[in-house]
Amino acid sequence: MKPLLPGDPAWVGGHRILRRLGAGGMGVVYLARSPGAALAAVKVIRPPHADEPGFRARFRREADAARRVRHPCVVPLWGADPDAPAPWLATAFVAGPSVEEAVAACGPLPRPAVARLGADLASALGAVHGAGLVHRDVKPGNVLLALDGPRLIDFGIAREPAGTDGSDGSALTAGGAVVGSPGFLSPEQALGRGREIGPPSDVFSLGCLLAFALTGRRPFGGGPVAAVLARTVLEEPDLDGVPRELAPLLRACLDKEPAGRPGAAEAGRALAAGDDAPAGAWLPAPVTALVARRSAAALALPGVERTQPGRPAPPDAPAGSPAPSGGDAAGGAAGADTVTALGAGLAAPTRRRFLRLGVLGGVVAAGGGGVWWVRGREEPPPAAPARLRVALHADLSGTARAAGRAQENGVRLALEEAGSRADAVVRFALVVHDDGGGVRAARAVAEEIAADETILAVVGPTTDRCAAAVVDRYQEALLPMVSVSLGSAPARTLFTHRVYASTRPADGVLAAPVVAHLGRTVGARLTVLVDDLAEGDHSRAVCRETERALGRSGSAVRSRTLAADADDDRFGRLAAEVTGAGADAVVFPGGPERTARFAGALRAAGFGGARVATQRAMGPAFLRRAGRDGDGWVFATAFLDAAASAATADFAAAHRKRFDGAAPSWYAAEAYDAASFLTRALTEAGGADAERGGVVRRLRTTHHRGVTRTIRYDASAAAYTTEGLYLFRASGGRFRYLGPYEEATG
Repeated sequence: MKPLLPGDPAWVGGHRILRRLGAGGMGVVYLARSPGAALAAVKVIRPPHADEPGFRARFRREADAARRVRHPCVVPLWGADPDAPAPWLATAFVAGPSVEEAVAACGPLPRPAVARLGADLASALGAVHGAGLVHRDVKPGNVLLALDGPRLIDFGIAREPAGTDGSDGSALTAGGAVVGSPGFLSPEQALGRGREIGPPSDVFSLGCLLAFALTGRRPFGGGPVAAVLARTVLEEPDLDGVPRELAPLLRACLDKEPAGRPGAAEAGRALAAGDDAPAGAWLPAPVTALVARRSAAALALPGVERTQPGRPAPPDAPAGSPAPSGGDAAGGAAGADTVTALGAGLAAPTRRRFLRLGVLGGVVAAGGGGVWWVRGREEPPPAAPARLRVALHADLSGTARAAGRAQENGVRLALEEAGSRADAVVRFALVVHDDGGGVRAARAVAEEIAADETILAVVGPTTDRCAAAVVDRYQEALLPMVSVSLGSAPARTLFTHRVYASTRPADGVLAAPVVAHLGRTVGARLTVLVDDLAEGDHSRAVCRETERALGRSGSAVRSRTLAADADDDRFGRLAAEVTGAGADAVVFPGGPERTARFAGALRAAGFGGARVATQRAMGPAFLRRAGRDGDGWVFATAFLDAAASAATADFAAAHRKRFDGAAPSWYAAEAYDAASFLTRALTEAGGADAERGGVVRRLRTTHHRGVTRTIRYDASAAAYTTEGLYLFRASGGRFRYLGPYEEATG
């Protein structure tokens, strides 16, 4: 919530205006007291838009649509005036977060909660469809979470099927005319086939929303809008992580053909059968706490600001209501979350700092969930810790999505742990952004993160090329950028980009475990280093540093290159050359597909020596293509297997507990350390009063001993010391963890 501005009205249609909830291109959403003293969300349209041809008719349709639907899980419309100089409508105010905000702050929701969410929403959509409407914008941002169930909001683009209402489909949400939200659109919406958009379209969107709630990811990925729409129309949804009990239903809801989807009632019955959440406690504890904090923030409102000095209360103001008077200009409750009101795109982030305001006791619930007022007077409870916002910039839907998702889990666990300590002076909210591994999308994400002044630091990106594309933007915004899995692209920027902190060794340092294995375990006499040009800087750095180290040890080395467009014949000739030279070891820092091809060529050439690669080759593609030819390959990595390492046993146990028994994947523990390092820097930089520049400076002086490595800045080397290098071996169709390279002998 934000304080009112001088030009804001004091009253709208008998509603006493208290705060701004959000603003967009079309208008402003206010928090207000209704004539009956309950809290309301009042959307007021800016006059220039109200004068556009046909606008008032469309606005009237929105109000009529909201008025036609009566259901406990649909936020009720309390009043509207499409003919006012500034058209407005008022609904009940719901203090809870949206599904989008809850997942961002607390992580994916558990299966019982999602089953209840889906059953209630399906029932609400049944009421919408029963009223002869299609909502057309069912998405996580348009579903609010209250203690007694979800609430569906925003009928700005609802309409009767097949255009029977004669409308042109224009929306009344911020930003102008839209037809829905990419990532949650049905294929018929994505293709612009307006006359095919009926109730099955809402069911498709419901399936997308539930998949997002369960996994934290959009089922058709992120990135550029055109790419998302194309995947919606052409590709199968990504339902990895969806519990098997719900996967068949969600897959049916996401059928490309409307006729193949269940109806809302059928979907609701199937979801209700899986709703085993305890009565009265359907939300997980972190989300329940978030709802409680938001409710307390609404109760802690100070007096109303003087918006129009000397203006008396209007004739339609409730009897006994005072005219607006001067108040606390700081305004609003705080935290790093957002308060959502009716109107897509009109939710605005609140301040970083919690105001130290008392909350009057005697809370009474009124009307729909989340409508509150105050009576009585008691001592205020202790002030809640401030909430600082941290962004995750990751690849969650592209080729590096496994690493990106693992990092999201590790970061989320670290932030939750840091904020849950009894002596915590701040808590942390995580804002997740997916670039899909694309450079253009990465730049767009960086622009959005950098422009949000409430975000104090960013973890990521996942890949070198995306990091290289955005590090200048983060430097310009003086936004701390802490990386987890980067090895080459931004490393050379440390001298000029003070915002950048790398928490993993650079690619060239992977030569240390390579050389240790060749010397201690293999005893290699002649090693052939193959610089795979398809891997660019990574391969070049590993080969260069390995050659230097082996040269110092007196071991014989031969270097070769492999063109990025090499065909199978070239792989075969190279393997024959390695074998013919009498080499007893070969190092190939390629990617998974090319390393697998080289593995097959070496087997065909009869090579029996040691074969060493790096983490770039580790993945399902190598195991699948190489098959038994991959057995015995050893891989140098900058990540450990947290599920197999004694040093990370406590972390692995906490990860399983937090993420429904899932073992931590590669880079989860490293991300946990990076985020823990960052939370320490944020706290030491001032906690609730931290600013971006102060955090950047604190990064250079913060030392953190983590579960995988100690992170600290070495001024003499102008880099972060990030020991922690490991070895794996491929065997029997899996990667077996050998341990820290200093100890590994397998």
